[in-house]
Amino acid sequence: MSRHQGAPMPASIRHVLRAKAHPARSVPCPHEHCHARPHQSCIVRVNGRTLDKPHPSRISAWAQAIACCPECQTTPGIPCHDDGTPRTEVHARRIQDAKETLE
Repeated sequence: MSRHQGAPMPASIRHVLRAKAHPARSVPCPHEHCHARPHQSCIVRVNGRTLDKPHPSRISAWAQAIACCPECQTTPGIPCHDDGTPRTEVHARRIQDAKETLE
């Protein structure tokens, strides 16, 4: 007897089922030692421990992907900057705005 996987789960249902997870899990983790795929928890590669919260770089990547930055006036997908100098992390206000879009 062969096993067949059913139809893929619609994104709207998947989101509801994963509602307890941090929304930053929707993007891959850019942390140099993690690289968790979308919808997977961040891990510590040395010991394989699963983290309760995403890496800060993953939260920044998520906020950059979905929110405009009120601090430096960038649009979604564009990195934050300080007077033209690129930042490695997004501004805190951008993360706050990203969280507010979920409510």
